[in-house]
Amino acid sequence: MNKIGWTALGTGLLVAGGAGLVAFGSSRWAGATQAQLALLDAASAPAPAGQNKLYDARELEGLPAPVQRYFRAVLKDGQPLIANATFKLAGTINMSATGDSWKPFTSWQRAIVHRPGFLWNGSVTLFPGISAYVHDSYIAGEGRLHAAMLGVFTVAEVQGDGEIARGELMRYFAEMAWYPTALLPSQGVRWEAVDDRSANATLVDGPISLTLLFKFDGAGLISGIHADARGAGVGKDMVMLPWDCSLSNHELRHGMLVPTRGEVAKGGKSYFVGDLTSLVYGYAQ
Repeated sequence: MNKIGWTALGTGLLVAGGAGLVAFGSSRWAGATQAQLALLDAASAPAPAGQNKLYDARELEGLPAPVQRYFRAVLKDGQPLIANATFKLAGTINMSATGDSWKPFTSWQRAIVHRPGFLWNGSVTLFPGISAYVHDSYIAGEGRLHAAMLGVFTVAEVQGDGEIARGELMRYFAEMAWYPTALLPSQGVRWEAVDDRSANATLVDGPISLTLLFKFDGAGLISGIHADARGAGVGKDMVMLPWDCSLSNHELRHGMLVPTRGEVAKGGKSYFVGDLTSLVYGYAQ
């Protein structure tokens, strides 16, 4: 075989090997996703006994004025209460903590209301044909972040209680605007007045108690959520930074007004922009 033949053979083997690794990594990650999903479903609990399965506007009595306007804008009396939500997002994520390295992503996510929990399964395109797969989750009181190049080579992994759990529950809390009946007082959220355009909301799960500032626009819809501090990884360290989530482009989905775009920033620096591409609910039984 001449030199050109050997070169062609070597290139072909590299391409075949690369394709095989991509297929292996995708299959391996899919199996890990199913295992995490099983843990999430196992952590799900039925709604409290005797709880209504439909939204009753009378439960808004006594809530801060902007919170009442919000629920009246997004819900109709008799709306079935959401037990779980499955949705897809697509957008860009900044892979650099200090600069700008925006990469496209697609993701699938499942969230449950009782007990609070979610699993985000994302694929970030780093280079043509090269993706990093990411699991971000809060399951049974534990937070977890796992990222692997091609689904095989782990590049980041942290799991446990403490700040990682608190940060993941914070993400879950902010995203409840996508399944808005979960924000009702009957579902465990406590609201306190701040001013005519904002209110504090508190969610408790086990030892974690979170209070976030919800901001509302002129139409009464949630426009932003703020936390004074959320843990962020900087190298091997974790630092506490202000955290903000902006929500916009509200549309009617399944009889409710929900945001279809979210942008997230830490320390004033944007790192995530995502658009809702599909949304399916499961309702309280």
